[in-house]
Amino acid sequence: MDRIALSGRVAVVTGSGRGLGLAYARALAAAGASVVVNDVDPQAAADAVKVITDAGGRAVALAVPVGTAEAAEALVACAVENFGRLDAMVTNAGVLRDKVLWKMTDEDFDTVVQVHLRGTFTCVRAAVERMREQGEGGRIIVAGSPAGQRGNFGQTNYAAAKAGIAAMVRTWAMELARAGVTANAVIPVAATAMTKTIPVFAPHIEALEQHGTPFPDTLRKGEGFGTPEDVAGLVAFLASEASAGITGQCIGVGGDKLALWSHPEEVAVAYTDGGWSAEAIAATWPVSVGRNPQIYGIPAPQL
Repeated sequence: MDRIALSGRVAVVTGSGRGLGLAYARALAAAGASVVVNDVDPQAAADAVKVITDAGGRAVALAVPVGTAEAAEALVACAVENFGRLDAMVTNAGVLRDKVLWKMTDEDFDTVVQVHLRGTFTCVRAAVERMREQGEGGRIIVAGSPAGQRGNFGQTNYAAAKAGIAAMVRTWAMELARAGVTANAVIPVAATAMTKTIPVFAPHIEALEQHGTPFPDTLRKGEGFGTPEDVAGLVAFLASEASAGITGQCIGVGGDKLALWSHPEEVAVAYTDGGWSAEAIAATWPVSVGRNPQIYGIPAPQL
């Protein structure tokens, strides 16, 4: 599997001090890549580097909160100064400020959008500038979410940011094609600090953490829910030569499940001569375009 090998390649992984980001960084390093570990917590970043280097990998840490152009440029510079180049940017850093719409503050909204949406934009922009300068292509791998594909109760800010990230990936796939840079979104479903707060998942995650009890098939297959390590293989694949023809996609992974998410498209149309009045829409909606309205929200786990 030489096309999966990442020897000689360099990756930045934001938010990789723990959880999904750490799993991504470890998988990339295990495949041969040199990795810049980023986290807002300096100790978490340093600990992650130790885990990687103790396993024989190459990694350095840069503790900086993503969002600003300065932080993004510092991450790219760190990769170039330590390893000589940049081949993959993996944007995983994120925060949550979950509240229903009428209780969500401007600060709640802005904080999540700053880290997820703006942080992805600034990091990818800085990475692409370097990749285009190198002239050898590259890989953009960003973190999406089922919430960004379908919406989720109490997550106006998070869902909006993740939906925006999916839209950016589709745009970047077009803009970066000539440079040989691919852009894809990973849609993970895994045991994290966030999913641990969901009552139906909590006991299974606790059993795994405390006793090493594997997740049952009802989770791994039925819900496509697994560990961070179950997601990491997709990131390593997307960073490799084997994924050279894949771009502009939102790819779901979790547990034993791998999936391709659809992009929004027209699913029903109707026409009338002269255009649509409000009265004409009211008469037509229930018998044509609106006969099968689209679903919304993440379905409740069926355990």
